[in-house]
Amino acid sequence: MAEAREFSPQAPIRVFLLDDHEVVRRGVRDLLDAEPDIEVVGEAGTTDHALARGPALRPDVAVLDVRLPDGDGITVCRELRSRMPELACLMLTSFDDDDALLDAIMAGAAGYVLKQIKGSDLVAAVRTVASGQSMLDPATTSRLMSSLRGSDTPAEPQDEALAGLSPREREILGLIGEGLTNRQIGQRLFLSEKTVKNHISRLLAKLGVERRVQAAVLASQSAPQASQPASDHRPH
Repeated sequence: MAEAREFSPQAPIRVFLLDDHEVVRRGVRDLLDAEPDIEVVGEAGTTDHALARGPALRPDVAVLDVRLPDGDGITVCRELRSRMPELACLMLTSFDDDDALLDAIMAGAAGYVLKQIKGSDLVAAVRTVASGQSMLDPATTSRLMSSLRGSDTPAEPQDEALAGLSPREREILGLIGEGLTNRQIGQRLFLSEKTVKNHISRLLAKLGVERRVQAAVLASQSAPQASQPASDHRPH
């Protein structure tokens, strides 16, 4: 995520809203616009509308409903961040859904909160993600990873598997944990998309996981090791 930024009434946090319920959008807009350092610059009720309008408005934070009639906010988060890497996405949902949370982590979301959240807490969450911090609870991430690999599976084999990754695989795992797509990883490391895909296939096999999102959660738990850079950034 981008480095911390300072906001003020003269330079407010620019927020974009996506929710298919007009009443919800209006309520969130009124709540946020009442804050002197926050400005709602636009809103949408569908994924298509969000993708068409969002980038032109250059928001700092996008507050996105997870479940929508024509798609989902997680996909919108991924698409918007591919165009605006500094954008902080705050997922807002009525459902406490582990799969959706994992997908949100994978898409690079900065936070995931339930619609039952108090108004003051939502305002605080917007300020938190705008400043470059995460609203993803480490305890929740740990619980999700335990459920993915099975509660009776000891952590040591995972640690051994991480140690068995090559420097390049560890670097790619760290970037997966940041929510980057194969194309973005390739651009970062000067690799072809096909080469990135091959590296990911091998590291998934070494880690004993089947889904990319499982690797992403592992990466978030083992950030120092996973993000260790490879010494060679030449094209392959």
